[in-house]
Amino acid sequence: MAVASGFATTFAGDSFHSDNLSSTSCSSSFSPSVDCFRHQVRFFVNRGKIKPLVYWTKSHSLRPRCEVASNSVVNNGEKGSKASSLSALELLKTSAADRYSKSSSSIMVIGLNIHTAPVEVREKVSIPEAQWPQAIRELCSLNHIEEAAVLSTCNRIEIYVVALAQNRGIKEVTEWMSKFSGVPVTELCQHRFLLYNQDATQHLFEVAAGLDSLVLGEGQILAQVKQVVKNGQGVPGFGRKISELFKHAITAGKRVRTETNISSGSVSVSSAAVELALLKLPEYSSSTARVLVVGAGKMGKLVIKHLVAKGCKKMVVVNRTEDRVAAIREELKDAEIIYKPLSGMSSCAAQADVVFTCTASEAPIFVKESVQALPDVNSGFGGQRLFIDISVPRNVEPCVSELKGACVYNVDDLKEVVEANKEDRLRKKMEAQAIITEEVKQFEARKDSLETVPTIKKLRAYAERIRAAEVDKCLSKMGDDLPKNKKKAIYDLSLGIVNKLLHGPMQHLKCDGAENRTLSEILENMHALNRIFGLDTEISVLEEKLRAKIEQNQKQSS
Repeated sequence: MAVASGFATTFAGDSFHSDNLSSTSCSSSFSPSVDCFRHQVRFFVNRGKIKPLVYWTKSHSLRPRCEVASNSVVNNGEKGSKASSLSALELLKTSAADRYSKSSSSIMVIGLNIHTAPVEVREKVSIPEAQWPQAIRELCSLNHIEEAAVLSTCNRIEIYVVALAQNRGIKEVTEWMSKFSGVPVTELCQHRFLLYNQDATQHLFEVAAGLDSLVLGEGQILAQVKQVVKNGQGVPGFGRKISELFKHAITAGKRVRTETNISSGSVSVSSAAVELALLKLPEYSSSTARVLVVGAGKMGKLVIKHLVAKGCKKMVVVNRTEDRVAAIREELKDAEIIYKPLSGMSSCAAQADVVFTCTASEAPIFVKESVQALPDVNSGFGGQRLFIDISVPRNVEPCVSELKGACVYNVDDLKEVVEANKEDRLRKKMEAQAIITEEVKQFEARKDSLETVPTIKKLRAYAERIRAAEVDKCLSKMGDDLPKNKKKAIYDLSLGIVNKLLHGPMQHLKCDGAENRTLSEILENMHALNRIFGLDTEISVLEEKLRAKIEQNQKQSS
């Protein structure tokens, strides 16, 4: 989430501190901890208004978890893609210090969600599921983005990437989001959040477990995370690191739901929408209200199910085709579900007291003029037709709420329902958080152990160059008439010597559970080998990747 000026207030125990936030970015060089109090409430004071910043749980890391970014990060260095690409190489070469936090490939998430951005912004940036593969391809064509994934739902749009350089990766992705959505970079920076490496991992695991949802423990988000993996299969750019991250997130989400009761009694967005409608309807009128549901997809089906569970036995469902409505009718035989085509939507709305909209339409299906033309509802319902819009982008034009005979609610208004039973929700969240912490540690240990792979490859290549050169030198001295079997014996001897010499170092770089070495010991061994043999693995690998990126993009543009 980005801010231009103001103060961030953090509550810590019985005291709180105010850190003055300047207009410059809170980047990776920011020394005070932004990661100290996750899942407590932080507030941002700006021009006399108090806004929630993000939720934090206690941690002792000094890495920024959620960057507070400004326009300076994004607008810095906009001098053309070629100049940016060349300077990126220089940046990598000069950043050897602290290379594992600044220069190495980073897993990052750049996103907007229900905690940081209103629905009118989220709907502009949302990416339809059918466009996720193309979005991945476009993101991975950027100079500093190696892998990518897109998670876009009614409550969030989050882009996960493996970036060759953090700041440049953020800049490129933010500019891509602006180009895709038409939302200015400055506006995106006011609402986005940025998480890196372990914090990005923890965030995705919490998302999959339903801990970051408006409705705690909701099950639909786990299915949406699974859909990211399904859509990413075979797409260039949905690589090993991102794939492993999402697969482990699914595992974490399943484990939380299996080992805790976080899902018991929880509600989904659809059921919260039904509860909201019941709250807003006059007392004793819910059983006689005439209900219209527009859309029979996943969300629409859940709305219908919850309506039936709450005693609504008759409703009209408008959908493009009748197949889905017929399937729902077959499943819910106790209710009278009447199908109407899209062409009859206006006439159906004219006879309805409550209208639920849950379609994938990218344009409003109810506009001010069409709603104004509808007849007044019965005075027993307060004289207002109730529109519950749980679609993103919204299906009901915002200005419809200006009409005297209409009352409009969207997904952001569901907070009124989910605020109930706060204490019970927090207790369940603490139980689930312990599992998330374990899963994050497991994933990070596996991911960090793979840091040694480039060193292993470089060391083998280094030894092979020496072996091949010495064998060639030996054979040239022995003459051209040396029999093939003797040449093979010399070759096998040299190979055996190299393999035996490398066996010890290689074993000390592997983390397969067979030894009792800790991850820190393995990484120390890796650094030592890099220094001893002058491998300079991390910088050279990143340079190779970046050069390949630049060459690929130049070929595509030529």
